Amino acid sequence: MEVTVPGLHKLYARHRYTVAQVTQWYLDRMSRYDGTYRAMLYIDAKGALAKAAEEDATPASARHGLLWGVPIVIKANTSVKGWLTSAGWKGYTIEGKALISPRDALVVDRLRAAGAILLGQTNMPDFAASDTNISTAGGRTGDAYDVRFSPGGSSGGTATAVAANFAVLGTGTDTANSIRQPAANNSLVGILPTRGLTSIAGIHPLDWLRDNTGPLARDVTSAAIALEVMQAEDPLDVWTKGSAAKTEAGPYTRYLKAGALKGKRFAVPWFILEGSPSVYGSGPDAPPLAGAVVPETRAALMKAIEQMRTAGATVIIDKKILPESFFIAARRMATRPYRREGVDHFLRDFGPSTYHSVAEYEAATGEEFPAFMVGGIRPGQDAGSAMKQREIETDPDREKNYYGPQREALAIYEETLKKWRLDGFVYPALQIPTYDETLPGASKAGPYSETGWVNRIGVPAVSVPGGFYANGLPFGLEISGRRWRDGDLIGYAYAYQQATHNRRLPKLVASSN
Repeated sequence: MEVTVPGLHKLYARHRYTVAQVTQWYLDRMSRYDGTYRAMLYIDAKGALAKAAEEDATPASARHGLLWGVPIVIKANTSVKGWLTSAGWKGYTIEGKALISPRDALVVDRLRAAGAILLGQTNMPDFAASDTNISTAGGRTGDAYDVRFSPGGSSGGTATAVAANFAVLGTGTDTANSIRQPAANNSLVGILPTRGLTSIAGIHPLDWLRDNTGPLARDVTSAAIALEVMQAEDPLDVWTKGSAAKTEAGPYTRYLKAGALKGKRFAVPWFILEGSPSVYGSGPDAPPLAGAVVPETRAALMKAIEQMRTAGATVIIDKKILPESFFIAARRMATRPYRREGVDHFLRDFGPSTYHSVAEYEAATGEEFPAFMVGGIRPGQDAGSAMKQREIETDPDREKNYYGPQREALAIYEETLKKWRLDGFVYPALQIPTYDETLPGASKAGPYSETGWVNRIGVPAVSVPGGFYANGLPFGLEISGRRWRDGDLIGYAYAYQQATHNRRLPKLVASSN
């Protein structure tokens, strides 16, 4: 239970287990518990065991992959050759028209090459467009610590699977909070890397100008190793161009030092503590306290801050640091005019033989593609009206819509770091605790979180186990840092984890069937 990547490799080195035995152990746990939690959309037991047998037959001298013999799970929006890429949407599962991937996404290809054993796909909300984990393709996933509660979204399937020990680690994607928020709800480590460090090519987009991908694991070391494997430049993803020259020298395990927080300075963004009435208003339909941190979450945050201070860090709380004006600047980025372009690019490169664009999908299936994915709105959820779709490369308004606001918000962020001599920011990964989705009238919008500004400006962030609420549900502490300093950020997370050891095992309920 709770084995890390290095721990598993030590067991293999001592011939304690074979890869096939370990793989079967995880498959057996899925069989016993996933009928309750429904974290998995697809389990490839045959393929996983075949790969495990192949690795067991490999001479010891040839076992060099960083993830050799490590069972993992893949989020269902990420292309795996021969698997159905549903992205949680039943529209891609139509018999004879299903989106069967013709090849691996680069991140999957790299995970395979590193020796990982792919166990299957995890459930996710349709197109990753929710803060909870209910999909038309797979139903509802429950939190590993209490199945009635939301695990968060959209990487909630991966988060529940990893927290429940269905795998050593898994992949997630993140457009606004979708790695970090589910990691927080399941007492995991979730890394959102600097934008462009990992490729999103082969991952079905929600909003390709903000989408990102990274690992979820139960410990920082395993997550760091997975990120080392996943990162790479990709000709199909322009954001990754030149990334190898920008990132810190590896491997990331070199940054894993118990004293990494000593002498470091962090601050709490003021708008997260106090909310944004200008954006959310103050009426009955506004999020709690107009998006501010609720009292029980504030108390958990303050406890975590004291833990950071005990570990040697300075943490500043001042209303001048990233006030509401920063949040408003970040939200001026308009990406909805370019959503269809992202979907068309994905289907062009990773679609099945029957369709390679939204238009071709509609012609092939006779089904209408969801409007909100191509510039339309979801009634009751999206503000405003439908937006004419454009291509960002040729749009004369691209500077006003996207690049200008992004530069402005990033400049405020970086200037704040410089002015206050900060190494990063700390805040709760969710402004409120997760909630019981099974109660009558419970919201299906998901646990509220406002950390999407990190995606908008492209800086890295990590969620780490920060303790537990009184009801036994986890609290997650998030730390954001400087662009292309992912190693430093991983080091801070590791030092906090080593100082606190906040994670504890969930008590699972076995399936009745």
